[in-house]
Amino acid sequence: MSSHSRRAILLGVLATLGLAACGLTPVYGPGGGGGKLFGKVRPRDPDTPIDFIFNRRLAERLGPEADATYDLDYRITAGAVAQAITPDEVTTRYSLNGTADFALTGPDGAVVAQGRVSSFTSYSTTGTTISTLAAEGDARERLALMLADQVVTRLLAAASGLPD
Repeated sequence: MSSHSRRAILLGVLATLGLAACGLTPVYGPGGGGGKLFGKVRPRDPDTPIDFIFNRRLAERLGPEADATYDLDYRITAGAVAQAITPDEVTTRYSLNGTADFALTGPDGAVVAQGRVSSFTSYSTTGTTISTLAAEGDARERLALMLADQVVTRLLAAASGLPD
């Protein structure tokens, strides 16, 4: 084993001990919040294509809703804003801005976690109508994935206070 490998392992162990000493635990480690939500969150039924992508990502990160104890309600809003406009007043690039308002409720109906996350992505309109529509669809998918990842991060942070 090289000295570089030993040094990396030693730094990892020291970092873990440092986190444990200050009261922080890894989300998926013993006592972390990750296991408290895995397979226990049922998102609301999707209404739009972006909702379907959002729900798919939630299932990837939090597991399928095998034993749903918590309900996740959310509302996603997305809007395109012109970013690059030629001298001929032709828009060649759009920014797709989105927000997701969410609330996680427990079995008793009490709100366990809630908040708002936001992100943005962009797409180009140069080319054919088909390529522009494909680029917009890809951007909407990227936005849904980013919003879902942020919601999961917030939920996992809040899960440490949930009962086992």
